[in-house]
Amino acid sequence: MSDSGLLWAPSPERVAGSNLEAFRAWLRDRRGIDAPDFSSLHRWSVQHPGPFWAAVWDWCEVAGDRGERLVEAPAESLCPDPGERLRRTRFLPDARLNVAQNLLGEPSNDTAVIFRSEDGEAAELTRAELHDMTGRVQQLLIDAGVGPGDRVAAWMPNRPETGAVMLAAAGLGAVFSSTSPDFGVTGVLDRFSQISPTVLFACADYPYGGRLHDCTERLAAISAALPTLRRTVLVEPGWLDGYGAGFGGGPAPPVFRELPFDHPWYVLYSSGTTGPPKCIVHRAGGLLVKHLAEHRLHCDVKPGDRVFYFTTTGWMMWNWLASTLACGAAAVLYDGSPAHPGPQRLFDLVDETGITLFGTSAKFIDACRNAGLSPRMSHDLSSLRTITSTGSTLVAEGFDWVYENVKTDVHLASISGGTDLCGCLVAGDPTAPVRRGEIQRPGLGMDIDVVDDSGRSLPAGAEGELVCRSPFPSLPLRFWDDPGNARYRAAYFERIGGVWHHGDFASSTPSGGFVISGRSDSTLNPGGVRIGTAEIYSRVDTIGEIVESIAVGQPDGADTRIVLFVKLVPGCELTDELRGLIRSRIRAELSPRHVPAVIAAVDDIPRTRSGKMTETAVRDVICGRPVRNTSAMANPEALEHFRNRPELA
Repeated sequence: MSDSGLLWAPSPERVAGSNLEAFRAWLRDRRGIDAPDFSSLHRWSVQHPGPFWAAVWDWCEVAGDRGERLVEAPAESLCPDPGERLRRTRFLPDARLNVAQNLLGEPSNDTAVIFRSEDGEAAELTRAELHDMTGRVQQLLIDAGVGPGDRVAAWMPNRPETGAVMLAAAGLGAVFSSTSPDFGVTGVLDRFSQISPTVLFACADYPYGGRLHDCTERLAAISAALPTLRRTVLVEPGWLDGYGAGFGGGPAPPVFRELPFDHPWYVLYSSGTTGPPKCIVHRAGGLLVKHLAEHRLHCDVKPGDRVFYFTTTGWMMWNWLASTLACGAAAVLYDGSPAHPGPQRLFDLVDETGITLFGTSAKFIDACRNAGLSPRMSHDLSSLRTITSTGSTLVAEGFDWVYENVKTDVHLASISGGTDLCGCLVAGDPTAPVRRGEIQRPGLGMDIDVVDDSGRSLPAGAEGELVCRSPFPSLPLRFWDDPGNARYRAAYFERIGGVWHHGDFASSTPSGGFVISGRSDSTLNPGGVRIGTAEIYSRVDTIGEIVESIAVGQPDGADTRIVLFVKLVPGCELTDELRGLIRSRIRAELSPRHVPAVIAAVDDIPRTRSGKMTETAVRDVICGRPVRNTSAMANPEALEHFRNRPELA
């Protein structure tokens, strides 16, 4: 893209004061590595991944023992499959650490967490107070017999207590998993029942959109259906009273068990198109160093900063936000609707709490643009240095709106990655210009490429599959309950051999950036939350009037909307009442995010010769793209039922 697309460039002073510049100087002085610009630094990081990730550990002063070995990879003679070698590569194999210790830091009076709720509740915790809360939760967990490897689940809003539960579990070596309280009973059980949690934390209610939503009935049903639970903890005022040293003898300092680099930290959920949601196990050390690189180098987060991301506990950005504590920054949490009591609420939060990094979704930016908001005219926003956007593609007009209506001197970093790696494949560069519609850079340590179906690299501007050609430390450790890692390998390494295949359409740009144009697989992605079609089918296809259904994602401004097509029993009609039944069942049993925006009837659904529905072919038709490999379809003529549908205009 020519310089006509340039929207912002950092001042020389800002570049000189950036973490990225400090890291390059440190590499030169301590390691003898000359990397004067981002391109040379990125090239070194992918050519020497072991030394790069060790340098991130050392420069960020990770608490723990790094060990001497930097990388361990299987020999080609013993593991000839390059994709399998990529999957089995381990970074810092001798390192030992505790991630909770690294996030909590020292028990000082520095601010650790700032919390605001749409109903007016507010709280701020120092690092010392967060230490205290974490220690008290640990006493509760220890009382319940929780130890290393046990699972601790949270069906909780985005509150400080949720973070304390995570930190307490991680300190003990337990595995933490969360989902948001807007999920229905079935949606929660589809996730938590797979990992057999020992303790479940939940709130009695949560505010959203001016209403208080009760959770108690759903919580009773969820607890009853999880037989491995030793305790269900209702988080409400006074819930930690009595927990401390000797149960009432005062607070106990947190326990930080030193654990291997690959010890499991989180289970996150990324839904596929068949079966229940995939339970992705993320390794502690790998995720910590990946997040440190993203926060400190790509986002320029510094000690004392105040970092905000609008997220729920069911989106990986909650986990990403929690890790900003390891930078010495404060995490700003908001629970509730971003548009209550008005669309300016989150910009009020910037001024109220001094946010330096404002994280949001392309959908939110698009909604502000459509509403005609101009926060720069009504707000101060002087603290704001960085805006990050993810969840879906930030269109060029979204870039324009930020610089015209929010702030002219701000680093707008469109970033993209996913739940699968709990981080970014492509991200920002605070030392480089921002160009309209572009993600600035590949992630450091990430050998990112855009390829055709056979894995050949494509030139700039050509759309293809987004892949990573080399291993990285936040590769999932495994999927839960996946004998032989069969589902894991099929998810990322079998579509295109020898690389991590992410499932996004993308193109590179002449300036070294990227444009993400949507999902290339059949996973749905409304608002950045990945949803598997199998979850929807299991609720819809049991309705008496419906033979079967097929769900696809359709671009909708800066977001994606779910479109559901249903094949009806002969003699039945798709009435408003039936549409209402479908939506209410999905909302009640799964979540509001699963509810389709459009429901339409079709006479037939295309399938492969082996009988599998071809969701990607349907999606390509409604998006106006050519359908690949129709020769593999048993009934390609069925695609005509989906073409030029007036409901989708």
